[in-house]
Amino acid sequence: MIMDDRTADAGKANGDALLEQRANFLSRRSFLAGSAASIGALGLAGCVSDGMSAAEASRVYGPVPNEKFPIPAIDVSKVDPKYYRRTVRYETKEAPGTIIVDPGNYYVYRIEEDGNATRYGANVGRDGFRWSGEAYVGRKGEWATWTPPREMIKRQPEAAKWAGGMPGGLDNPLGARTLYLYRNGAYTLYTIYASLDAESIGNGITSGCVGLLTQDMMHLYDRTPVKTKVIVLPA
Repeated sequence: MIMDDRTADAGKANGDALLEQRANFLSRRSFLAGSAASIGALGLAGCVSDGMSAAEASRVYGPVPNEKFPIPAIDVSKVDPKYYRRTVRYETKEAPGTIIVDPGNYYVYRIEEDGNATRYGANVGRDGFRWSGEAYVGRKGEWATWTPPREMIKRQPEAAKWAGGMPGGLDNPLGARTLYLYRNGAYTLYTIYASLDAESIGNGITSGCVGLLTQDMMHLYDRTPVKTKVIVLPA
């Protein structure tokens, strides 16, 4: 994923990915590629509870005016209702709080008590950039700084203006909230991040990172402490 100022050196891998989906280097649709160890699928499908009405979705995904950078409403007409946040039955032996990413179905689950989970619609890595494995949340960031790597600046000179770091904001590719995924004490270069792009949900568009609608990401972020276990299932 894209780094803040503490991980600028690790950001060498993400320059190409940021530009592959759009000519605009500030694209929110591309993130770094990488690799992780594969694990077996857990077989964790569940029955869906009643979903949100259009009116409820408009409220849940409405504007967030009191943020450092006021967040606009999501155009929920551009999101398939099956990707709205909801509670589902989800049988697993994983502890409550565990995050499970199901890239094949474009969902992220937070395991709750009593066999339930909160399910969020997501965008995921496109073909050739999907990965599976186990990680944990090594750190968290709100409105984090993005620093383009040197290789990207060579190919896209206009990115040089952010060589010292792009401050957090609505145009920053990291979004309002970021969960940085680690393995064995090292940053994997993958993140779960916030997206304002309604049409990205339910699609494989990134280079391995996972995006939730900003309002969903804030909901997950507030309930996710550092060290939380994260499992990414095979697609």
